[in-house]
Amino acid sequence: MSYKKFIFFLYTVLICTPAAFAQHPLLDDYNITWRTQSRHAGESMPCGGGDIGLNVWVENGELLCYLSQSGWFDENNTLLKAGRIRIKLTPNPFENGTSFRQTLQLQEGRIDISGGKGRHTANIRVWVDVFRPVVHVEVNSNTPVTATARYENWRTQDRTLAKGELLACAGYKGYKGTVTARHDEVDFDHNAVLFYHRNRDSASIFNLTVRQQGLAGIQQQLWNPLQGLTFGGLMWGARMEPAGIDSGQYVNTPYTAWQLHSTKPARSHRIHVLLHAAQAPAYADWYKGLQQQIKKVKVADKTASRETRNWWRQYWQRSYIFINNDTASTEWQAGRNYQLFRYMLGCNAYGAYPTKFNGGLFTYDPVFVNEKYPFTPDHRNWGGGTFTAQNQRLVYWPMLKNGDFDMMKAQFDFYLRALHNAEARTRFYWNHAGACFTEQMETFGLPAASEYGWKRPAYFDAGVEYNRWLEYEWDTALEFCLMILDMQRFTGQDISRYLPLVESCLTFFDEHYQYLARRRGAQALDGNGHLVLYPGSACETYKMTYNSTTTIAGLHTVTSRMLALPDKYLSAARRQKLQALLQRIPPLSFRNMQGHTTIAPAQSWERINNVETPQLYPVFPYGMFGIGKAGLDTAVNTWLYDTTAVQHRGYVGWKQDNIFCARLGLTDTAARYTLEKLKDARPRFPAFWGPGFDWTPDHNQGGAGMIGLQEMLMQTDDRHIYLFPAWPATWNVRFKLHAPYNTTVEGVLQDGKVTMLQVTPAERRKDVQVMLQ
Repeated sequence: MSYKKFIFFLYTVLICTPAAFAQHPLLDDYNITWRTQSRHAGESMPCGGGDIGLNVWVENGELLCYLSQSGWFDENNTLLKAGRIRIKLTPNPFENGTSFRQTLQLQEGRIDISGGKGRHTANIRVWVDVFRPVVHVEVNSNTPVTATARYENWRTQDRTLAKGELLACAGYKGYKGTVTARHDEVDFDHNAVLFYHRNRDSASIFNLTVRQQGLAGIQQQLWNPLQGLTFGGLMWGARMEPAGIDSGQYVNTPYTAWQLHSTKPARSHRIHVLLHAAQAPAYADWYKGLQQQIKKVKVADKTASRETRNWWRQYWQRSYIFINNDTASTEWQAGRNYQLFRYMLGCNAYGAYPTKFNGGLFTYDPVFVNEKYPFTPDHRNWGGGTFTAQNQRLVYWPMLKNGDFDMMKAQFDFYLRALHNAEARTRFYWNHAGACFTEQMETFGLPAASEYGWKRPAYFDAGVEYNRWLEYEWDTALEFCLMILDMQRFTGQDISRYLPLVESCLTFFDEHYQYLARRRGAQALDGNGHLVLYPGSACETYKMTYNSTTTIAGLHTVTSRMLALPDKYLSAARRQKLQALLQRIPPLSFRNMQGHTTIAPAQSWERINNVETPQLYPVFPYGMFGIGKAGLDTAVNTWLYDTTAVQHRGYVGWKQDNIFCARLGLTDTAARYTLEKLKDARPRFPAFWGPGFDWTPDHNQGGAGMIGLQEMLMQTDDRHIYLFPAWPATWNVRFKLHAPYNTTVEGVLQDGKVTMLQVTPAERRKDVQVMLQ
């Protein structure tokens, strides 16, 4: 049974229970309603489901939607939009209308739009099928109208990318040659518009990256997800026919439009856009797959809407945090935006690729983010196909306590698919075992060419990025290893398929640093029998480190958690190997700062590059220090007295000081930083934060805000559950969160008192400690 079939089966079982159909009345208070039309795409509203995201807005009386689907990577590894659709009604109730309303209905995962001009009123409903990759636009009018649907595409011819545009295909950043964005194919197909892009293998950035990194000799052994990748779709409507081709310009991007027109006026119209992506030997194979998807959509026509509504209702029943009931308070706003961001994450629940930290599926014309970027709607800084681990992790950590375990598969599988290439590069460069995952890498698991370095000295180690930010930063994959182990602890799910990934990541550090030690001298370990983790990196901030704290904490926690797995997962030999590794991991380093013992970022380092605080990674994510654990005072001292930690504090983007403070029990500071994280964004939609350090919508900021709020409310350590460890007693809250060992905790805090607490299963109640101050 395929993963999607299994999820659908599980879902159909779940919705048979009455609770799954129940609506949460408090969630309706978080619906976003606009009573005026938008000025441009920067004032759009997110909508989506399954693996499709839409930006939806009404401008000058016309409905517009940007279409995005997970996995649309072109030859340059740019994450392309699927295009834009534009719907216009004649006569038009939205043109100079006296009434207008656009609402994101969170309960059911859709957008409702209504308007009227005089006695003429109309409603438009936009929604995405969670289980089939199709967008639905449903029009209902009290008087017959003619509908025109346009598919608009700006990739109609090959085009040389400008220098600034290379940030969208970040592997080419700094490249001195010509980079070409290849055109799509668009045409009418009977009474529909067919559009697609098929990657030209000869122009693929995969080939350039392999050659640049000296791997041409093993290229045939490497996995290439861009080869033969074809993506596109079909737009059609009931009783609609082709109505010619038009052209225009939206903001600063010219486009061509293929139009469908209703055959006669009617009170209702239904328009559909099906999206489909696949690695296919030939276009004909992809087209056959598209036709098979169309058949599935038509078979499910009468049930799809109900199934999608029920999925969203079940989704909201999994987990929630509702804070206060005063809609003017910043606390209420934080709770609302927490839910809005979770909705955005749910729109890529079953994507082929993880939700990108730099905009997810909801980017729009970049000029509305920064006027210095007059590029196409495909643009985002830091790349579409380049994945940055330190940023991606913040998107996925909160899914554990939300119970969104099914949504984590895309991120885990991203590393699992790239495992072979990561191991192959290790073997090729250094002739030892283990997976070398770099901090920034392409979808195919190799370092982005731009970060590997265009101007490398001949003497430099070919396996290391020649990059002052990223050199030797290899430990970030360990966080995803810990997430995998946490998922097993939370759910009991079988994670056997992921253990080769986890073990390979650990093996790399064990073998590589013994390899480097032997190249420097006669001994593989130091005088205490520990690995010598040099040269290393503590995030992008402390460089050329000796025994980086992030590396030590990651290795110690992941190895210990591997050894804590049930016996069925590890043979005696594998367990013995891990126990030996655990003994070789060096201890953390400490230093005196302002008269207090603090955690050091490493034993030593050569320079400071960035503004991260790796000293506190043993607090989060690795949990070596925290509530109920020894050494908490040392970790608190690190926050309070480490002068660089103090200097680097902040709340923008990927800053995680709110999480550190929550884990340390620093209630007031955690609350202050978390409120800053989750306050309304500058764009019209409140959860479109950014650009911060990256792009808009900034999913780093949303993810870090979610994690901070969760950690303020509930922390877990194996079987221990700590409630309200950093929660202000004045914040009324109703919540449901997930904890390890298939546990859910629901509670209500009202006026400083816990008025309801339900722990499922009931026997876990003994493990709960209420810490409200």
